[in-house]
Amino acid sequence: MENLLENDLVAAEKLSFDRFREEVLSDYRLACESREASLMGRKEVLTGKAKFGIFGDGKEVAQIAAAKFFRPGDYRAGYYRDQTFVFASKQASIEQFFAQLYANPDVNQDPFSAGRQMNSHFATPNTDADGNWLPLARQKNISSDMAPTASQMPRAVGLAFASKLFRKVDELKAFPELSNNGNEVCFCTIGDASTSEGHFWEAVNAAGVLQIPLAIFVWDDGYGISVPKKLQTTKGSISEVLKGFQQREGTNGLDIYKLKGWDYASMVELLEPAIQKIRDTHIPAIFHIEEITQPQGHSTSGSHERYKSPERLEWERSFDCIKKFKEWILENALSSEEELSDIELKAKEFVRDCKNRAWATYQQPIKDQVSRVLELASALMLQLPEKAGVLEAEIRKLKAEKEPMRRDVMSSLHKLIQLAGKTDHAFWLKDYYQDLKKENKALYNSHLYNEGPKSALNIKGSTLTFAADAPIVNGYEILNKYFDQLFASNPKVIAFGEDVGYIGDVNQGFAGLQAKYGADRISDTGIRELTIMGQGIGAAFRGLRPIAEIQYLDYLLYGLQPLSDDVATTHYRTFGKQSCPLIVRTRGHRLEGIWHSGSPMGMILNSLRGMHVCVPRNMVQAVGMYNTLLQSNDPAIVVECLNGYRLKEKLPQDLLGYTVPLGIPEIVRKGTDITLVSYGSTLRIVQEAAAQLAIYGIDAEVVDVQTLLPFDIHHSILESLKKTSRILFIDEDVPGGAAAYMFNKVMEEQGGYRWLDVAPRTLTAQAHRPAYASDGDYFSKPNLEDIVELVKEMMAE
Repeated sequence: MENLLENDLVAAEKLSFDRFREEVLSDYRLACESREASLMGRKEVLTGKAKFGIFGDGKEVAQIAAAKFFRPGDYRAGYYRDQTFVFASKQASIEQFFAQLYANPDVNQDPFSAGRQMNSHFATPNTDADGNWLPLARQKNISSDMAPTASQMPRAVGLAFASKLFRKVDELKAFPELSNNGNEVCFCTIGDASTSEGHFWEAVNAAGVLQIPLAIFVWDDGYGISVPKKLQTTKGSISEVLKGFQQREGTNGLDIYKLKGWDYASMVELLEPAIQKIRDTHIPAIFHIEEITQPQGHSTSGSHERYKSPERLEWERSFDCIKKFKEWILENALSSEEELSDIELKAKEFVRDCKNRAWATYQQPIKDQVSRVLELASALMLQLPEKAGVLEAEIRKLKAEKEPMRRDVMSSLHKLIQLAGKTDHAFWLKDYYQDLKKENKALYNSHLYNEGPKSALNIKGSTLTFAADAPIVNGYEILNKYFDQLFASNPKVIAFGEDVGYIGDVNQGFAGLQAKYGADRISDTGIRELTIMGQGIGAAFRGLRPIAEIQYLDYLLYGLQPLSDDVATTHYRTFGKQSCPLIVRTRGHRLEGIWHSGSPMGMILNSLRGMHVCVPRNMVQAVGMYNTLLQSNDPAIVVECLNGYRLKEKLPQDLLGYTVPLGIPEIVRKGTDITLVSYGSTLRIVQEAAAQLAIYGIDAEVVDVQTLLPFDIHHSILESLKKTSRILFIDEDVPGGAAAYMFNKVMEEQGGYRWLDVAPRTLTAQAHRPAYASDGDYFSKPNLEDIVELVKEMMAE
C-alpha cells in the first residue's frame, strides 16, 4: 500500500511538473509570436503597407506574467504597448492585430475599432447591438485604448471605483451580471515617462483616498521617446518618489512593488498574491516593472540609435526579456535548445501566415471595387470612342496600383465621371460612385452617437402636468425633489463631485440626500475635476448611471481632456461596440467675475462632438433632460443656469415621467416680426426684451434651442424664419462661439438665407472674460438694452 501511495505521489508530481513545463513553453511561444508581430509590423510600415506602427516589443514577459491573473469580470485600462497582455488574455488574435495595423474598416476583421484606430488600440464590447448591457462580470473587459499619454488613468479610477460600489451598495447586489460582489480588479498600464503627466498623479492620489481595486503597472524602459528618465522623474524612479503613498496599517494609500521585467519566475510568484490582495481588500497597488527594453525604439517614426549610447544598446541586447526567459528555461532544464529553436521558427511562420491572411482579407474588397470600376470604365470607352484616350490613361493609372486603397478607387471614379462629361453613358459609373460613397460613409463616418434603440433621439417628449394647487418653489427645490425620487427608483444612479455629498452641492440640489441614500451613492470628492470625470467614465462603462458634477462650468477645462478624447469618441472609435452613458452635471452662465460666470459653449461644442450638450432655461426643463438621457446610452453634459436656483418655478406632478426631446427647440413666445434665438440664462433677458419690444409694436418670436448638440433636428427655427424674415442669435459666449454655431446651422445647413429680408445678426458677450459684479456683467454680456436697440435697427432696414 505504501508503494502504491508513493507511486501515486511520484505520478502526481510528474503531472504537476509536466503541466508547469507546458505552461512555461506556451508562454515562451507567445512571447516569440508577439515579438515577431512587432518586428513584422514595423516592416509593414516601412514598406508602405501600413501607415504607422507602435509596438510592445521588450515587454512581452512582464505582460504574460500579469495577464495570468486577469480574470473574467476584470477590466483593462491600458495603452498602445500592451499587445502581449491582450494576446495572453485571449482578447485579440495576431491576425486581428495586423488587420488593425492595416486599418481594415471591416469590424469583423478589426473588432476593436473597425480600422478607426492605429494598431494596438484594443477594446471589448460592453453592450449588444440594441444597447443592452452584456454580462460584463463573466467576460474579460478592455476599455477602448487611447493614444494621449496617461489618458487611461482617469478612466481606470472609475473602473475600479465601480467595484467598490458594487461591493458596498446593497441595491447593486441585484445586478450579478455586472459584478461579482465587487471582486473585479482594474489592470491599468502606463509607460514610465507618462507618469510625469498630471493625470497619473491625480489618479494615484484619488485611488489612494478611495481605496479601490486598481493595479497600476508601470513599464519602465528608461526613456520617454528620446528623453531619459532622469529628466522625467524626481530621483529617476517612480517607485522611489511614490514612497509617501505606501499604505500602512491604520492609513490609506497604495502598495508599491518593484520587479524586473525580464524575471519571469519572480514576477509570477509576486503578482499572484499581490493581485489577490487587491481583489480581496480593495487596496490599490503600483507595480514598477524596471529593466524593460525597447528593441525597436519608440515607434516606426525614428531609430533609438540616435539617442541611446552603445553601452545602453548592448545592455538592452543582453537583458532582452525573451533572451533572459530562454536562459532561465535552459538553466532549469525545462526544455532544450533544439525545442526552443523550433518554437521560435514556428512562431515566425505562424505570425507570417497571420499577417498575410490579414493583408489579403484587407485587400480583397478593394480589389473587387477596382475590378468593377475597370469593367464599367471599359464599357464607357466603347460608348465614347472620342474620349477613349483620356479614359484609358485613367484606367491604366488605376491598374498600376499594386496595393490600391479605397481612396484610389474613389479618386479614379470621380475623374472618370468628370472626363465622361454630361452623358447618359456614365450612368452606371455615377451610380457605383454613389453606392461607394454610402458604403464608405458607413465605414468611416458612423456611430458618433448610438444609432439603435438606445439613442437619446428616440426618446419622445412628454407634456408637463400640474396639480390645481401646485406650489411655486425655488428652482433648486425642484431638482432636490427630483433627485430624491430618482435615487429611490433607480439603484444604478450615483452622483459625486466637490461638495455634492454632505452639504448636498453648493446649490442644494442634493441637500439631505446623502443621509437618505448613503455616502457611497452620493459622495464628496476632492478638488480634482480630471478624475471626477474619470470616476464617471469608468462607472458608466460598467453599466451604472453616474451623474458626475463639475461645480462651475469655468472649471470644466480641468476635466475637458477625458471628456473630449475619451467619452466623446468612445462610441465612434469602437464602431458602436462600447457605450459610455455619462451625465456631466454643471452650472454656468451669468453670476460674478471672470471664473464664476463662464459660458464657453463654443469650446464645448467643438471639443465634445459625440456628447449631447443640454442648456436648459430652468430647472424643470433640466429635469426633463435628465430623464431623457437616463433612458439612453448616450453621454451628455447638462449646463444648469447658475443664477436660476432661487428663481421661482411651478412644481410639476410627475417629475420622473417628464421628458424633453433632444434637438427640438421650443417657441416660448410667438411672434411675427423677428425670430430671437437663444438658450440658458440669456433666454430670460431675451424674453424681457421681447416684452419691451411689444410696447414699440414689434412682435418678436422667442425660440429656446434647449440643446446645442443636437441642434434643431426638424428645422423648426427655419419655419419661424419663414414667417418673420428676420433673425437674431443671442448668447453670452464670446464672438464666434455658440451664436456663430447656431448662425451656421440655420443659415447654411437649413438654407435660412433664402428667407431673409435683412441681414441676420449675432449678439454675443465681449471677447474678454466677464468683469466682476453686476455692472461687470451688464457691460460684458448681452443686456436688455443691447437686444432692444439691435432689433429696432434690424426692423428699420
